Amino acid sequence: NIYYNEDDTAMSNVKSVVRLGLVQWQMRPHKNLDEFFDQAEFFVDAVSNYKSDFALFPEFFNAPMMMHYNDLNEAQAIRKLAEFTEPIRERFVQYAMSYNVNIITGSMPLMEDGKLYNVGYFCHRNGDCDRYDKIHITPDEAKFWGMTGGNKVKIIQSDCGPVGVVVCYDVEFPELGRILAEQDMNILFVPFLTDTQNGYGRVRNCARARAIENECYVAIAGSVGNLPKVHNMDIQYAQSAVFTPCDFAFPYDGVKAEATPNTEMILLVEVDITLLRELHERGSVRNLKDRRHDLYQVKTLF
Repeated sequence: NIYYNEDDTAMSNVKSVVRLGLVQWQMRPHKNLDEFFDQAEFFVDAVSNYKSDFALFPEFFNAPMMMHYNDLNEAQAIRKLAEFTEPIRERFVQYAMSYNVNIITGSMPLMEDGKLYNVGYFCHRNGDCDRYDKIHITPDEAKFWGMTGGNKVKIIQSDCGPVGVVVCYDVEFPELGRILAEQDMNILFVPFLTDTQNGYGRVRNCARARAIENECYVAIAGSVGNLPKVHNMDIQYAQSAVFTPCDFAFPYDGVKAEATPNTEMILLVEVDITLLRELHERGSVRNLKDRRHDLYQVKTLF
């Protein structure tokens, strides 16, 4: 990557204003993996052209590839989909370097030691790659796909400062966001997939709460459209958005920007990290500072 500057990772050089590119992905049939890559690269290219620092894709955005296994049951089909995960990871690592943008690959199924996980990858534009796991598996994922929740909760050190990623249902558990906030997280990325407005409402409202209680930015990105030839993935509903804390330096309602509901598009949003630092010290309220550590604490057990 000829545009990457290794010195940018030094704390003194971390950018103050960061540009986010959220991909609201249209679910559509793909004849093969190359066709999927063409669509994905189009969005990476577009986000890169706007000088975005991050590109966020939705949860299970590669699900259309399961149309080729419609003769199998749900559990078998998603295990076939898992065979594409490593090639996709490798390609997105290349995209991140070629287009000079950090890519959050939403999530994909991964078979590991005989278990099926819901995982994603943070592809740094310097060529590094971090994995994150969905910790909390929905009843649907357990029933139809036989998925297992992951055990790794970790901060990711990006060239724009520390960030976190939680997948869809995970944002409904405030402990995860707090654990990441205690590691100085500035931005929480939430790739999601919801089929109804009810499900979307849970993700949206919990994401807004995470932004307030953890004094951080939260970016959510989901898929739209229909997949009539893929079992257990029939319809999708999304309105991607970026949320902020609620204080004088931020929007009064904590909504920095939001996409048009159920429409394929890119949402480009700039966020100022300096405002978070000021909020931590001089906010109207200080959710992080004012915690009663003498009464309670949140911690990982391993």
